[in-house]
Amino acid sequence: MADDDRIKLEPSWKARIGEWLQRPEMRELSAFLRQRKAAGARIYPPGPQIFAAFDATPFDAVKVVILGQDPYHGRGQAHGLCFSVLPGVPVPPSLVNIYKEIENDLGIAPPDHGCLLPWARQGVLLLNAVLTVEEGRAGAHQGKGWEGFTDHAIETLAREREGLVFLLWGSYAQAKGKVIDARRHRVLRAPHPSPLSAHRGFLGCGHFSAANRYLEQHGQAPIDWRLPPRDQLVL
Repeated sequence: MADDDRIKLEPSWKARIGEWLQRPEMRELSAFLRQRKAAGARIYPPGPQIFAAFDATPFDAVKVVILGQDPYHGRGQAHGLCFSVLPGVPVPPSLVNIYKEIENDLGIAPPDHGCLLPWARQGVLLLNAVLTVEEGRAGAHQGKGWEGFTDHAIETLAREREGLVFLLWGSYAQAKGKVIDARRHRVLRAPHPSPLSAHRGFLGCGHFSAANRYLEQHGQAPIDWRLPPRDQLVL
């Protein structure tokens, strides 16, 4: 699908959903991305990071799924994991509220950065519904083909795995998660952590402790929601 040879889907995901990239709508998406790039649009995240969520969390390693909408559209923010930014980039407001809830729920103080890669490496799939965006244009690539691909990824995961936790924050993520069988998985819903809605029930939702309780009840190691200090991060 992609015109950049460096873009490769992680093998365990490719074996299950790679064929979707050959569909006509994905070829149209690829052409659209090339056209926008040729027109001078700055597209985020950088090409090699478009599939970073899959790279960081192989199919059989997934324990928890957090669904986002589309990448951050500021320069240097998006790196392929929803809600996450690289060290040195100011922590976005939604992530500030996520950290507040973790502190309320588990007593873990917020870290000095916004990089969630350590979560991904423990089995937290940080997946946006739309995998690219343009600088300064939130939602610029919605409706261009990514949604079908990420729907397929979620459906395949929910069908082939059991005992996962899905954290669905906001109406968009909740609509996307309708394909998940709550008899096979734990589905937790709350308002979006955005400052516009976090006070309506995200803050106080207790999702992080609830996710760990479910994992432990199903014989899995819980997620360590603590993040190392910036100077100890391994990227």
